[in-house]
Amino acid sequence: MKTIQAKLPENLYNEAAFLVGEGWFRDENEFFIEAVRRYLETHNHELMERFIREDVTWGLHGKD
Repeated sequence: MKTIQAKLPENLYNEAAFLVGEGWFRDENEFFIEAVRRYLETHNHELMERFIREDVTWGLHGKD
């Protein structure tokens, strides 16, 4: 496992904490792991296409 640190808008954190408090998730870790997993599963193609386009643009123009 890797540890990350993130800044969240307070309203998003409050929603996550509420779901944990209601018993939907064991703890905040479990909530955020599930959220990231679901995001990656549903946006995989979109993310890969964006990264490829950024790489091609960088390769053609050499700009970061």
